[in-house]
Amino acid sequence: MFIDLREKLGQPEVAELLEMAVFPDPGRLAEAIREYETDGRLDLMGYVDEDRLVGIVGYEVNEDNVLTIKHLAVAPEERGKGFGRLTVLELIAWEAPDILLAETDEEAIEFYRNIGFVIESLGEAGAGAERFRCTYTVNLDE
Repeated sequence: MFIDLREKLGQPEVAELLEMAVFPDPGRLAEAIREYETDGRLDLMGYVDEDRLVGIVGYEVNEDNVLTIKHLAVAPEERGKGFGRLTVLELIAWEAPDILLAETDEEAIEFYRNIGFVIESLGEAGAGAERFRCTYTVNLDE
């Protein structure tokens, strides 16, 4: 089940998952929470399985119906069970975007590639880590 987390930002399980998404900079957690509380363009949704929050996705949809994933995390003990994929699929059904975009590191590109995102290198960012743009074009007619 997909739920809106905007009113639940103060709950520890929401903060824990969001902190995983802003890693390696845990100091960014308070800033991210403040952004979701105050920026009406941003939404934070959660995937619940058996009454337990197992994943979150924070995003923004622009006027061209392009959805940009800002944060995505699945509880460590639930990884590898398909909850990340389900969260993205629920997001597509919830928002019906034309295109999804995400930026990530090398560790997560296979996750996005396995869902059907096209991966493009953005080159090296700070600290010499390579970043990637992930693009998914939605065809709701299929």
